[in-house]
Amino acid sequence: MFNGAISAIITPFRDGAVDEKALRDLVEWQIESGIDGIVPCGSTGESATLTHAEHEQVIKLVVDQTRRRVPVIAGTGSNSTAEAIRLTAFAREVHADGALLISPYYNKPTQNGIYRHYKAVANAVDLPLIVYNIPGRTGSNIAPETFARLCEVENIVGIKESSGSMDQCSDIMKLCGDRLILLSGDDPLAVPLMAIGAKGVISVVTNVMPREVHEMAAAGLAGDFERARELHYQLLPLTRALFTETNPIPIKQACAFMGKCTNEMRMPLVPMTPPAAEKLRTAMKDLRLI
Repeated sequence: MFNGAISAIITPFRDGAVDEKALRDLVEWQIESGIDGIVPCGSTGESATLTHAEHEQVIKLVVDQTRRRVPVIAGTGSNSTAEAIRLTAFAREVHADGALLISPYYNKPTQNGIYRHYKAVANAVDLPLIVYNIPGRTGSNIAPETFARLCEVENIVGIKESSGSMDQCSDIMKLCGDRLILLSGDDPLAVPLMAIGAKGVISVVTNVMPREVHEMAAAGLAGDFERARELHYQLLPLTRALFTETNPIPIKQACAFMGKCTNEMRMPLVPMTPPAAEKLRTAMKDLRLI
């Protein structure tokens, strides 16, 4: 169910509120462009500054708009296990297809604490769960051995890996095999990780080039790495421009350049610096996106 190019979708704002029309239009465009799944309320969706009511609003809207045409994997993670359970239960209630849960941040739990966190959510809510490892944001890494333990937990079906370490991903694949779906959490590593067995990517770049990322992932999954590499290198300058500043600042600006939303975000995130924005504009012009 969870493979290919899955879009970590932005949350558009207008005048301080969620822009529901812009979000619905983005979801529709993603589906028309061949996207393989959508993740609302991840870090790209500015979940950290959404109120609880807005978090639920965005998940429900995306589920409603997709109308079961592609899987919706709701971002429901928290550094509070009880809160993660509550958000995941809501996602199940509104018929999301799965949930993506970031490893508890700031608390810096032990490996056993991380394991027990995910096991508690899986035991409490009957929904397929994807574990999200991104040490650069959480302050702690999920060890491959912990993933091996998580393989044994019912409902835990996948990993979004954003450690940036090919060594770690190789160890995860060796220990977990096909018991967990490995998805790249970093656009630049999507093709390399598919070469060692990953099933796709949860992507930021899909917000502006969904069809091309879908085609790249489909080529990799089909074993056509010549075509996958071609698309990888085509996308690489844009990918780099989209990560010159903290995600989702550049991707929100890119979507605004394309007229898909305002460039509004919530503090403490602020708009791109003019030099970085100009580099992004140039990369987008080179690809005829604007």
